[in-house]
Amino acid sequence: MQALIRSYGIVFAFIVSLVATGGSLFLSEVLGYIPCQLCWFQRICMYPLVILLGRAALRDDRNIAGYALPLSIIGGLIAAYHYAEQKIPGLAEIAPCKAGIPCNTDYLDWFGVITIPLMALVAFILITVFLLMSKGAASDEDAEEAA
Repeated sequence: MQALIRSYGIVFAFIVSLVATGGSLFLSEVLGYIPCQLCWFQRICMYPLVILLGRAALRDDRNIAGYALPLSIIGGLIAAYHYAEQKIPGLAEIAPCKAGIPCNTDYLDWFGVITIPLMALVAFILITVFLLMSKGAASDEDAEEAA
């Protein structure tokens, strides 16, 4: 399994970013859920990943990790904070959203745990792991070529 992820990590990261982007567009454009301010920041990090990772997957460019990891990590941090704001009472009052939909609004709350920010966080974590593992594979290949 690890070898599979090392070989196709960029493709897997691209698929995750594509599904996450499609999901966010479905939730807002089809179901009519209005994104809050933190949702927009997460989208700002996720949407470019589709293009970057798609191009990298086509070219098998494992050096994309240097460009995509900052977006994935920052997006993951925003998603983690957003999820905490939804689940920890009083956290939303510290820095409340001043315009639009409140950031602690739960459109989805499956089993009392799964919300939209949690799904975004999982997507960012998966992308980060896939990128790190494929970057490790690129380092191994470089070492083999040098030997």
